[in-house]
Amino acid sequence: MLEQLVKSDEGKVPWKITGLGAEGPFPELKEKLALFGQFVGDWQIVEDRYLNDDGTWIKSRGELHVNWILEGRALQDTFMTFDEKTHRLIPDGTTLRYYDRKIDAWHVVWFSPMQDAIKTLVGRKVGEGIVLERTTDEGYLVKWIFSDIASSSFRWHSEESRDNGKTWKIREEMQIRRAAE
Repeated sequence: MLEQLVKSDEGKVPWKITGLGAEGPFPELKEKLALFGQFVGDWQIVEDRYLNDDGTWIKSRGELHVNWILEGRALQDTFMTFDEKTHRLIPDGTTLRYYDRKIDAWHVVWFSPMQDAIKTLVGRKVGEGIVLERTTDEGYLVKWIFSDIASSSFRWHSEESRDNGKTWKIREEMQIRRAAE
């Protein structure tokens, strides 16, 4: 795991928010919460590649850590990128997810100070995968897609359409596998 490459600050206690963490899914919603609950745990991002504005692909790797929060009614993850120069994991952002019974879908918020971004999406199970959708401030469509989902791995990718969904272009994709315990 990349975490082993990072030197920890000995003697420092991790910050903990009282009441945030949860042991598992909220019992009344356990079945619905399983859609994203299956990702609880620690993951290695074997490869992350994203399309740069100049048309070149940038590659990186990292970690993803997913946990239950707020009595198990929601999930939060931390996405971290491995810095090849410093050999440190850099926290890039966090995602909050909760299931909304009224719309039978998930509200998802990605928050990244590094990217100067807050992105809100709505997600649903589609076939064997999960599709999250949003419209950008500029008016084009974006999908975040979880596919090839297995207990020990999955693929995540982002697509965008600038012609109202007629054509789609991959902007980022990750191959992710569960970290060895």
